[in-house]
Amino acid sequence: MSRIRAAVLGSPIEHSLSPVLHRAAYQELGLDEWSYDRFEIDEAALPGFVAGLGPEWAGLSLTMPLKRAIIPLLDEISDTAASVETVNTVVLAQDGRRLGNNTDIPGIVAALHERGVEKVPSAAILGAGATASSALAALSRICTGEVTAYVRSRARADEMRQWGERLGVPVRTADWSEAAAALAAPLVIATTPAGATDELAAAVPAAPGTLFDVLYDPWPTALAAAWSQRGGQLVGGLDLLVHQAVLQVERMTGRTPGPLAAMRAAGELALASKSG
Repeated sequence: MSRIRAAVLGSPIEHSLSPVLHRAAYQELGLDEWSYDRFEIDEAALPGFVAGLGPEWAGLSLTMPLKRAIIPLLDEISDTAASVETVNTVVLAQDGRRLGNNTDIPGIVAALHERGVEKVPSAAILGAGATASSALAALSRICTGEVTAYVRSRARADEMRQWGERLGVPVRTADWSEAAAALAAPLVIATTPAGATDELAAAVPAAPGTLFDVLYDPWPTALAAAWSQRGGQLVGGLDLLVHQAVLQVERMTGRTPGPLAAMRAAGELALASKSG
């Protein structure tokens, strides 16, 4: 039986749960000939790795710092990916074309919908990196009013306003020193690295709305724990990872995994084993 290969690339990559989730989906779908691995690849090594892929390769998942570095190596990217110039999924077509997509954006929307968040009148984003631009694109689908982005530099503020103009979302920016004010929004999306929002935990209001913290390790973050203690609704990084992984599996295999329970359980078990 010939093998069909897929993998996640990035640096650092040892923390990635993508192999756990994709392998769980393959097992559920009976795709015994499929394998999914991880490779430590930085921006300098990416062109050589992609050039060396053979016909047995079906797809790639990209994590930081490769989500924009991959674009010049592709033959085509979807409108969704082009909207934020960020690709996290590459399908290697049988005719040799490399097709880029972004499953983070619909993954964010799907994770929020799963928790009953269909529309919000306003929202706040903590951070301004590649994930923040994907979050802003997701908010363009569910937020009917203004989005406030809390950032650490004028350059990042300018970028977020430019993304807002491009996506048709009214964006106001504020300095990170004012980030505690973000927690009053009906929906807060935290896109910052581990530890960056710990200082905000003490500022969670008495009756918070929904917090979508894109981290999954460590979990819960200090902010997420305080949010939950005050009765707010939580959406975590594992929720996003599962929803975007389902979309990646669909695009790479042409098959749709069933209920998300198997993939989510595999992710939770992997995280529990790591923390234990």
